[in-house]
Amino acid sequence: MLTQLSINNYALINQLSIDFSSGLSIITGETGAGKSILLGALGLVLGNRADLSSLKDTSTKCIVEAKVAISNYNLEAFFNEVDLDYEAETIIRREILPSGKSRAFVNDTPVTLAVLNQLRTKLIDVHSQHQTMQLSDVAFQFSILDALAKNKARIESYKRGFTKLNQLKKELANLVEIQKEANQQYDYNLHLFKELEEAKIQVDEQEELEEKLEKLNNIEDIKLNLSEALELTINEEIGIQNLLNTLENRLSKIAVFSKEYQELSDRITSVKIEVDDVVGELENANENVDFNPNEAEEINDRLQLLYNLQKKHYVSSNKELIKVFEDLSEKVAQVESADEVINLKQKEIDDVSEKLDKVAALISNARTKSIPKLTKELQVLLTDLGMENARFSIKITTSKNYFSNGKDELEFLFSANKGGSFGELKKVASGGELSRIMLSVKTVLSKNTQLPTIIFDEIDTGVSGEVSNKIAAIMQQMSNNMQVIAITHLPQIAAKGVNHYKVYKKEIKGITTTNLKLLSSDERVREIAEMLSGKDISDSALTHAKELLN
Repeated sequence: MLTQLSINNYALINQLSIDFSSGLSIITGETGAGKSILLGALGLVLGNRADLSSLKDTSTKCIVEAKVAISNYNLEAFFNEVDLDYEAETIIRREILPSGKSRAFVNDTPVTLAVLNQLRTKLIDVHSQHQTMQLSDVAFQFSILDALAKNKARIESYKRGFTKLNQLKKELANLVEIQKEANQQYDYNLHLFKELEEAKIQVDEQEELEEKLEKLNNIEDIKLNLSEALELTINEEIGIQNLLNTLENRLSKIAVFSKEYQELSDRITSVKIEVDDVVGELENANENVDFNPNEAEEINDRLQLLYNLQKKHYVSSNKELIKVFEDLSEKVAQVESADEVINLKQKEIDDVSEKLDKVAALISNARTKSIPKLTKELQVLLTDLGMENARFSIKITTSKNYFSNGKDELEFLFSANKGGSFGELKKVASGGELSRIMLSVKTVLSKNTQLPTIIFDEIDTGVSGEVSNKIAAIMQQMSNNMQVIAITHLPQIAAKGVNHYKVYKKEIKGITTTNLKLLSSDERVREIAEMLSGKDISDSALTHAKELLN
């Protein structure tokens, strides 16, 4: 529940801090005193949008802070889900800087407005006068029915499946579109794929072929130089082999005289062995040098094919060509296996739809069973509120379509008069009747939800006399299960609160400010007397006020 609200530099408020308690609290004040400012500040700290107009003094920041006691409401899981520190007394703070920038914090951890709005739905229901029109909103009507039907867990399960179903349908549509585009390119891609497949391209093939062709194109020069190289090595008079043999022979004769000579002899022997090996390879190379015009032509043709393919696919190497081949293979296979992939995706959709249908049926059955209980409770409450002939016609129809909260379509009709026909609430109920219906709805919801706090902003609009006493009694009853804060102009309701706060304006040095204070017992008597008779409080008004309070 809301335990404290602190406001600094907001609208007409300089600085204000007020404590709240459990039970029924009342806020009263003259029209224009600033009750809406209080609700605006509370809305701000709970995630409403803000701008510089919220600042009383535009040179300093605005701060609104709310303390809420949440230990009894099982919110630890939510705090973990949004990565917030859980505290039994949680502090929510909102700041608006002079620059217009807004910041929000929960237990000193920065949060987005989206998280703040999620949190507000679990903490405080602020019912303003215009929200009475929610009664005609189908989503709100479903929320009433689902609260009685205890459908929360089922709807959460359904929503997970609904999200999954929509995702799968999107994926299927994407697959179909890809297949459509792929089909248009299939014949061309298949032609390119087969062309590359037949080419049997190897990664290093081009470099090897270019080297072979280079040899063939320079065969005469190669032959000449190999022959001359052999002549230099094996010539009987000046050949390197013969000279090395002579040198080895000379050194071997003196090797026995010195370690130094032996090492020189060994080195020459090693050189001779290496030269002999080179000579052998030169002879093989020379014997194998042979110009084959057919081979040159074949290599030329093969290289030309590779060059043409590279040019055709805008690449510069065989490695890139192989990548193109792999991509084409994937595109061709994608088309050829598309029906199978689409069928598998459709099966996924069918499986999720089947499970979703079962959950939707459970939701629908629970709603249907709760309708008699809801109509009965509402009609009993409205009878107490002076609407003895109020009747509801609530019908559920199962649709083939999937909606965000199930597969049901809801008809929520109302008749205020005996023998009157049923119609939409906004068309057949007056403002005062809508207020009483909304109070009845909120009463039913308070019994079936774990909401800590509800704030009524003049829900008593359009009623008076005995009905106002009934409204006060209902609010008192609601306050047994939750914190109720009511802003009212009716003395009968004001007298039923555990605590009574007054909003008032005060002018200091020509500047008007809004203030809020907790009334003492005597101040409360005078406030209610003033609500009864106006500024000129009569003795009878004071007596009546005391009677109401007692």
